[in-house]
Amino acid sequence: MDTRSKLEFGRMNDEDFMRLALNLAELGRGFTRPNPMVGAVIVKDGRIVGIGYHKKAGLPHAERIALADAGEHARNATMFVTLEPCVHYGRTPPCADAIIEAGLARVVVAALDPNPVVHGKGVQKLREAGISVTVGILEKEAKRLNEAFFKYMETGKPFVALKLAVTLDGKLADATGNSKWISSAESRRFVHKLRGEYDGIAVGINTVLADDPMLTARTVYPPAQPTRFVIDPHLRIPLNSKVLNGDARTVIVASEDADESKLRAVHSKGAEVWQLPSKDGRIDLSRFIEVAGQHGIQSLLFEGGGAIAASLLRNGLVDKLYMFFAPKMFGGGHGIAHFDGFSAVRPLEFDIDRTLDFDGDVLIVAYPKAK
Repeated sequence: MDTRSKLEFGRMNDEDFMRLALNLAELGRGFTRPNPMVGAVIVKDGRIVGIGYHKKAGLPHAERIALADAGEHARNATMFVTLEPCVHYGRTPPCADAIIEAGLARVVVAALDPNPVVHGKGVQKLREAGISVTVGILEKEAKRLNEAFFKYMETGKPFVALKLAVTLDGKLADATGNSKWISSAESRRFVHKLRGEYDGIAVGINTVLADDPMLTARTVYPPAQPTRFVIDPHLRIPLNSKVLNGDARTVIVASEDADESKLRAVHSKGAEVWQLPSKDGRIDLSRFIEVAGQHGIQSLLFEGGGAIAASLLRNGLVDKLYMFFAPKMFGGGHGIAHFDGFSAVRPLEFDIDRTLDFDGDVLIVAYPKAK
């Protein structure tokens, strides 16, 4: 029986209402950064009297929208909210105060806020005000919804996703190094949407030299373009590259001994340059990810190329994998370069979260298996 049928017959339970709140929160994807996505549902006598979700950073939080929607019906009602209500003043006043003032009898929270400014304090304040609080309903789903926010708040490092598009014979590019249009137009539209959900998009210089990508989110409507990162130890990037077109913030990640004249040339195009440690001509990607976090980047989507993908996987830096398989074969061509370090006995294993079809392409979304 679906949620609508349960609602009609008054058979919805705490999990059903929380699942509805999670679905509402999802509507804010790509628009709330740096805030998490949050949804709220207010129920009284088994009937939904108010709903809300956080639409954009700086706008009212989900709890306040749901309370406004419920009006006087909020008194002695139950709120289901996907993340612990805040207790601090940011761009908006504390939600815990609004809940107390509205006279709610019970609050059901999916997950505690990982932000140390809030963590546990919102629940404590509600309980001290005499409100019954339940924590942990669909907690796993709530944490997955805001996986980037949780990792960043808990570690200070961005959530790292890797997107790869390969042929059925496992090639990232043809024999000439060209990797354009392996996947379908429908797959590429999905990738543009995906870009709008991440703070940063990163590629290696070889991808720029081979494909000259723009690395912007197009055909969708993100509130802001992600920061474009190019891993380019020796500043080989051509100054007429599309990634230097000024359409979005661009950062070139170079080695500490990069040529000064090239540094000035890249700066003249309006790009930033981060100079980081390198070894054997390669940037330390672990250090790059750490520095990105220090600059407030909560999430990073790496789009290639092969050597960078292999380095990320080999060093356990990937939190999520988007793997597109196109129904094509190159025979020759380029696979994931330098992919050593694994064996049949100890392979790198993933848990598949879901599979999607895009006009014949198959997308596998997976997470590294917990060790």
